[in-house]
Amino acid sequence: MIRLENILTPGRSLVNVPGGSKKRVLEQIANLISQDLPGLAMQDVFESLVAREKLGSTGFGNGIAIPHCRLKNCESPVSALLHLDAPVDFDAIDGAPVDLLFVLLVPQAATDAHLELLRQIASMLDRKEVREKLRSASSNAALYQVVLDEQNGN
Repeated sequence: MIRLENILTPGRSLVNVPGGSKKRVLEQIANLISQDLPGLAMQDVFESLVAREKLGSTGFGNGIAIPHCRLKNCESPVSALLHLDAPVDFDAIDGAPVDLLFVLLVPQAATDAHLELLRQIASMLDRKEVREKLRSASSNAALYQVVLDEQNGN
């Protein structure tokens, strides 16, 4: 089974990310991923995330969004985690602005394993103590460590 720590890196776990707007946040996610993985073009990532949001907001409630999409040229799942410096309106189901974003990009031929990753992310973020730990992480490394600890049952 694919585990979150295998697709998220410390370099793609960022705190104090300037928000602004939903579009701006999705642009920043696309920039971050394309800088880290040059095989994934910034514009492709951005357009795929925007297209997915048009189908329905990935705002999950409790200040969380899980932007996700299928992507051509993506060979294995890729994740990023951002804590914004200020919440942005994300059209979330509960109407609350979003400050925590857990991103998941999967290959075009998505499988049950990818649905399982989404389920892992959602169930982790559904727990109030996990959200509090993520929000209080003061550095990129600390943010990443919260996910690692959760995955390892600490």
